[in-house]
Amino acid sequence: MLSITTLTIAGSDCCGGAGIQADIKTMSALGVYAASVITAVTVQDTRKVYSICAIEPQIVADQIRCVVEDLSPQYAKIGMINDEATIAAICDALDSYPIPHLIVDPIMVSSSGMLLMQKEALETFCNRLLPKSYLLTPNIPEAEILANMSIRSSNDIREASRRIMNKTHQSVLIKGGHLINNTKTDYLFYKSPNEGVQEYTFSRDMVHTPNTHGTGCTLSSAITAYLARGKELPEAVRLAKEYTYSAMVEGSDLSIGHGTGPLNHFFAPEKLIKITE
Repeated sequence: MLSITTLTIAGSDCCGGAGIQADIKTMSALGVYAASVITAVTVQDTRKVYSICAIEPQIVADQIRCVVEDLSPQYAKIGMINDEATIAAICDALDSYPIPHLIVDPIMVSSSGMLLMQKEALETFCNRLLPKSYLLTPNIPEAEILANMSIRSSNDIREASRRIMNKTHQSVLIKGGHLINNTKTDYLFYKSPNEGVQEYTFSRDMVHTPNTHGTGCTLSSAITAYLARGKELPEAVRLAKEYTYSAMVEGSDLSIGHGTGPLNHFFAPEKLIKITE
């Protein structure tokens, strides 16, 4: 028997709510086996990110090679990448060891306002990594950077998606949580193999909770897990949204740390899914 293997390539969050820790928790809770490649170590708590130490780029690339050669994951997500050299090393590794379903979560700025991707890395990120993506999952501020425009409405989101898809040539999920309203809507622009670009919207009432740390990491990891379980992209996004929403609701009464707390990833964990070879 085999497990369904997924991979996360991301930074470490020492307080466990986001980054590689949230990714592994999410993938595990959804019944898939989670391998990991660490790109950076952060010094942070629930209040803010204090500093970042990037892992040596060659070590990052070698981690990818080891995992892909041995475990052969076909579904992976990329989270925080701090610097241009690391992005280049990841792209070099993926040139030799391509992963067909690559979810890229373009983490650029922390919720406390700290820059998580160096400015000089953005061009390499756009030119080399984005074309390798199967799905890109920016929030509103990240989509504004990638599209080089302000986003204030659903029409702005559609224009931003068009600009971003000109760079990625793949599907884009723009997360609408930063727009000011009580109903939070995410917009999926799905590049269907046969029907061109199709638009899907996923709406939920806002969860009133202080515990939202790692929400984006959780969502992209859940999408990766559901894709690995055989769901088509629109259904994988829908299920991932439901999982993330429930993890927020179930974690809304937790008291962990003195700032923005984490979600409850294990509110209803699934057993490791086993498949025949």
